[in-house]
Amino acid sequence: MRQIVLDTETTGLEPELNHRIIEIGCVEILNRRVTGRTFHRYLNPERAIDEGAMSVHGIKRADLDDKPKFAEIAAELIEFIKDAELVIHNAAFDVAFLDHEFAKLPGERQLVANMCRVLDSLALARSMHPGQRNNLDALCKRYEVDNSRRDLHGALLDARILAEVYLAMTGGQVGLALAESATSHAANGAEPMRALVRTALPLVVVMASEEEARAHESMLTIIGKASGGRCLWQPEPMPAAVPQQTSASA
Repeated sequence: MRQIVLDTETTGLEPELNHRIIEIGCVEILNRRVTGRTFHRYLNPERAIDEGAMSVHGIKRADLDDKPKFAEIAAELIEFIKDAELVIHNAAFDVAFLDHEFAKLPGERQLVANMCRVLDSLALARSMHPGQRNNLDALCKRYEVDNSRRDLHGALLDARILAEVYLAMTGGQVGLALAESATSHAANGAEPMRALVRTALPLVVVMASEEEARAHESMLTIIGKASGGRCLWQPEPMPAAVPQQTSASA
């Protein structure tokens, strides 16, 4: 199963007011393993950035003057995400911005829903942890995911963190660092890591010796006396038999 963890940063909160995407970050997961493949672009929004948005991601308008416009990277983005399942935290926000950007492209209109399945990790977290905080920082704390580098929001950094949180949240994972390390080794021509295969071993049962059994019974007796007869592991002694009296012969 191929999944793409996706995050965006924008000029503001409302695509209907023509706010635009200024950063896209994507991380690929294949069969619950982070592959190391990413898609990351800063974009020229051709408009100003709201101060409130800038305080969240720290990206200044002047930093984007030489960056490509969305139309210039759209085909590459579509190729990267097409037919995958998108994992997005608060998916409605990012999908609305992506659809808004696709609507500006010439030709037949593209919609995220026509290209990908979408899984909202925020909705998933709320169903798993009702009544609790479920933003990305809270989930990092809950699942012990390191987010110490997250002073400001960043699309690729947040996508990497969300990938780790999502895998932990949906059953645990051990493949994040290992898969990226294996990819790096393969790129350098080194032999890839192989899974360790353990052969099945017969179960050996060792019974207590007579000496050990007697020592065990002695210890239970000591515990029974010390606890006033309340030792749970020692069976209660059977009551002594009362001899029956026989009537004297007349």
